[in-house]
Amino acid sequence: MIVEEKTDNSIQNKDEAIKKFKDEFLNIQNEISKFIVGQEEIIEKVLIAIICGGHVLLEGVPGLGKTALVNTISKVLHMKFKRIQFTPDLLPADILGTNILVDKDGGKVFEFQEGPVFTNILLADEINRSTPKTQSALLETMQEKTVTIAGKTHKLELPYFVLATQNPLEMDGTYSLPEAQMDRFYFKLNVKLPKHEDFSLILDRTTGSAETILDAVSNGPQILELGELAKTVPIEPSVKADLIRLVMGTHPGNENATQEVERFIRYGASPRAAQAILGASRVKALLEGRFHVCHDDIRSVASAALRHRIILSFEGDAEGIDCDDLVEDLMNKIFK
Repeated sequence: MIVEEKTDNSIQNKDEAIKKFKDEFLNIQNEISKFIVGQEEIIEKVLIAIICGGHVLLEGVPGLGKTALVNTISKVLHMKFKRIQFTPDLLPADILGTNILVDKDGGKVFEFQEGPVFTNILLADEINRSTPKTQSALLETMQEKTVTIAGKTHKLELPYFVLATQNPLEMDGTYSLPEAQMDRFYFKLNVKLPKHEDFSLILDRTTGSAETILDAVSNGPQILELGELAKTVPIEPSVKADLIRLVMGTHPGNENATQEVERFIRYGASPRAAQAILGASRVKALLEGRFHVCHDDIRSVASAALRHRIILSFEGDAEGIDCDDLVEDLMNKIFK
């Protein structure tokens, strides 16, 4: 009888945790949707990445509301927010900060002046318009969440997220992001042109006299709490094995690779991809009202976590192969 009572309490606690998580997530999502129109999937994926402590790369042509989305998220989450407009003449010190000479106690001393990365949410706007040297300044902050200047390491305040926007590489004045930096992005999300009815709503909300009032419905500690809860969601060994097979299958020569992978991919995804898929799948499971990860959770987030980590071969680039299609074929093969 005692064992049954403990089991019932455990189930009740899980149900309450799932409900609380889902309610808080939907509350944030709905508040963002007061201003951002027609991007429900993008909003959901960005919030999933934020809860998992990851960074997001938003790609799309100018004018689709990528910057507006990040601004809206910062207001709704009530966190410190800073923006960097990346340009070809931007230097690493403009991002990280630098030591400056100041008068102190009757003498001259070097004092560290923080750059804009010292915030909770950093908008790296049009990140691929700066040179690789400047882009690489974010590598340490994105992975270790620290800044090292002149041999001294400064810790960033948590939570810390980089939400970067970039224009398609075929546009003028852009530089490819190095593979090491692409790998640090939890998700890459493609922002598409809105539908006709969404277009009408966008015009109403952005060109009318009425201003959309956004409420701060969450904060940093709450986001960290949601992230800790998501980490406790279990995954069956067989499902985890299929997740590993999926990531390994993006590498040519692997036993799980498809014919298309062998032909069109030069190098597959890293272990960071598996970490991102698992973390996001746990959040997705909670949103679906479950306290375990299933194949459908993995399916819903795999493309966002893999599309920027797969390097196409010359033939794949020449034929305009879509990495999402390759990932879908892999999942159809592995998730039988």
